[in-house]
Amino acid sequence: MSDIPLKAEGLCRYFGALRAVENVSLELPRAQIHAVIGTNGAGKSTVINLLSGELAVSKGRVWLDGKDVTSAPQPARARAGLGRSYQRNNVFLPLTVFENCRLAAQSLRQRPWRVWQNAERCKLSTERAAYALERAGLTRAAKLPASALSHGQKRQLEVAMCLATQPKVLLLDEPLAGMGAEESERMLQLLHTLRNDHAILLVEHDMDAVFAVADRITVMVNGTVLASGDPDAVRNNPEVQNAYLGETDETELA
Repeated sequence: MSDIPLKAEGLCRYFGALRAVENVSLELPRAQIHAVIGTNGAGKSTVINLLSGELAVSKGRVWLDGKDVTSAPQPARARAGLGRSYQRNNVFLPLTVFENCRLAAQSLRQRPWRVWQNAERCKLSTERAAYALERAGLTRAAKLPASALSHGQKRQLEVAMCLATQPKVLLLDEPLAGMGAEESERMLQLLHTLRNDHAILLVEHDMDAVFAVADRITVMVNGTVLASGDPDAVRNNPEVQNAYLGETDETELA
């Protein structure tokens, strides 16, 4: 795997006259968490959609593990090692926690000619699902229906489903949204663990969490990059303080 599994250069996305994203470049090194922050409408989720292939770029290039995937559709990028979660829970509520993960794992080894075969007989997807649940801390909940999980556990399950596809890169869109303090702490611990084996892009509004976990932070305003650097550099940047908070009080980002 490349030391920089995901790279984007000059990303732009236009919706008619609206420039939702304008000239955004970034690199996601392996074993690092790169957080993207900004107010609502800054273009954060649009960037994730461009990287994942959910939206086509208007301009710019995207490389995944050294290969140009700018024109590749979302399923192809997922099979090449890119996993993502969404702002809202995106799990199959009637299925068990384990079945959710196994279904995600099966996407890597699609065998439509065996449509009548019991999924339990697929050893590879079963092993990948079990591994993903263990990494995400959900092994004890494996037999529960996903509908029985707490909000925080459902967010963990989404991460586990990503892990079941054996991704090199994780794009996580507000994974802490709606969580209480205890659930947020569990997610942060999970992110710390996952950074050892993945490149992670994190979009998050919880500034305490961002500055606790991120190795690098990019600040977006009106679809463009205002600043990018390590947490201390971003925390002490007057332009960031003024644009993001409407004032220059450094204690607000402390």
